[in-house]
Parts: sequence; structure tokens; C-alpha cells
Amino acid sequence: MADFQTTRTAGRTAGARTVEIDEGLRAHMNKVYGTMSVGMLITFAVAWAVGTSPALLAVFRDPATLQPNILGWIIMFAPLGMVFLFSGMLNRISAAGAQLFFYAFAAVMGLSLSWIFVAFTGYSIAQVFLITSIAFAGLSLWGYTTKKDISGWGSFLIMGVIGLIVASIINLIWPMPGLAFAISILGVLIFAGLTAYDTQNIKSTYLAHAHSGDTEWLGKAAIMGALNLYLDFINMFMFLLQLLGNRE
Repeated sequence: MADFQTTRTAGRTAGARTVEIDEGLRAHMNKVYGTMSVGMLITFAVAWAVGTSPALLAVFRDPATLQPNILGWIIMFAPLGMVFLFSGMLNRISAAGAQLFFYAFAAVMGLSLSWIFVAFTGYSIAQVFLITSIAFAGLSLWGYTTKKDISGWGSFLIMGVIGLIVASIINLIWPMPGLAFAISILGVLIFAGLTAYDTQNIKSTYLAHAHSGDTEWLGKAAIMGALNLYLDFINMFMFLLQLLGNRE
């Protein structure tokens, strides 16, 4: 009888711990998506404000050709540098500091994307944003709910991203219409895969550390997860815009 009572008590304890982890996971994912959404709002607000103001846009790009000046080139590559900086300093800053850095990054990204409001019609930007949102939601939901382990995708997808960066730089120096089209197609596919992969990785990382009780670490992990999903969305949006957007 005592063994039965002990087993029942242990079962209740394990069940309560499972419920606690499930609730914590939901809160963690809500923070990831919430932080990402605020970052997206900042990005598009800054991009719209600068892109619809000829005087502000002229600070970074030629108003007629949209070619970046020296400051424009700095702004264009600044987000990439900030991502590497953020990864390197994540362990040395607080969760609040990481969140502030992410929002600053989102604002700089908005500056680098402001030209789209001159190059593309507002309707096509909104249309592609809606398409990207639907695709992102479906891919992220699949990554969260699937029982299939897709962690093996990571190395191949990262290699694909590196290839895209190299190809994009080459296309900037020697523009080739065929190469640009291929980059856009591959970009959509790669960041679609990364959306599912990153979502599952965020979930798996939380579950692996849920028992630690380190709220500071989990807070920073949520910011890093938001950054990864934010980059997946932005890149998928930009590649789709290149494919589907109507130019002014």
C-alpha cells in the first residue's frame, strides 16, 4: 500500500512538472513571437518613414538611381555586422540589454530596407508581406508541431545561406539577371526551411533547459530565437518581393 501511495505521489509530481514545462514553453514561444513582432513593426515603420521621404532617403541613396552612397553601403552591411556582434556579446549582457540591442538592430534593418518603398508599388509590398506572413505562419507551425527531427537540416541550410551571401555579392559587382532570379528562388526555399528548423530548435532548446530554472538565460534565449525567426521572415519577404513585386 505504501508503495502504491509513493508511486501515485511520484506520478502526480511528474504530471505537475510536465504541466509546468508545457505552460513555460507556451510563455517562452509567446515571448519569442511577441519580440519578433515588435521588431518587425519597428523595421517597417522606419523603412516606411525613410522610404517615403525623398530628403531622408537621399542621405543613403541617389534619389534617381537608388544606388547607395558610402553611408548607404555602411547601412546595407551594418545588420550583418550587428548579428555577429550580438552573437558574440549575448553571454555578457542582460536579457533586457539583449532585447534593446535587438530593437536597435530592427531599426537599422529598417534603414537598409527603406529603398523598397521607392522601387516597388505599395500594393505589391503589402501583397508580398501578406503572402510571406501566411507562408511563415504555416512553416513555423509545422516546425513546432512535427514529430520529425529536422535538426540535421541546420548545416545544409547554413551552407546555403553562405552560398547566397557570396552569390549576392558577386551579383552586386557583376549584375546578371539570370543569377538574380536563381538567388531569389533559392533564397525563398532556404529561408522557408530555416523557419521550420529555427522554430523546432527554439522549442527543443527550451525543453532541454526547462529544468535549470535560469530565467535570465531563458530570457536571452527567447531574444535570440526572435532574432532568428525575424531574419527568416525578412529574408523570405525580400526574396519573394524580388520575384513577385511590381516595380515603380
